[in-house]
Amino acid sequence: MNKTIRTLWQHNRLLVIAFAIALSLTIVFGVRTTAFFIYWSAHQDVPVAGWMPAGYVAKSYRVEIETVREALGLDPQDRDRRPIARIAADRGVPVDELIGRVNAALREARADEATDGQ
Repeated sequence: MNKTIRTLWQHNRLLVIAFAIALSLTIVFGVRTTAFFIYWSAHQDVPVAGWMPAGYVAKSYRVEIETVREALGLDPQDRDRRPIARIAADRGVPVDELIGRVNAALREARADEATDGQ
């Protein structure tokens, strides 16, 4: 085994380096994908809270992000990443009011999804 590796290193150094880089990237992205899968499997339908940005809510409830952005009164195409609490503070509205709007939009989206699936 060592002789094979030594021979490859001596005659195909760039190929061995490229293979090592490719193997390292495969491992890194494989671990990252697995970690994301495990995280989001355990964080589905998390109760909406003020610290959550629109994207987190959309991913947790598996709805389009535009649905959540519209419920928050944001432009659906805007890339606003502020948490719900900051949006409420900027508008001078209670956080619970915005959370209520988001929850209503989520219920509506789920009801639409249920009727579309039948």
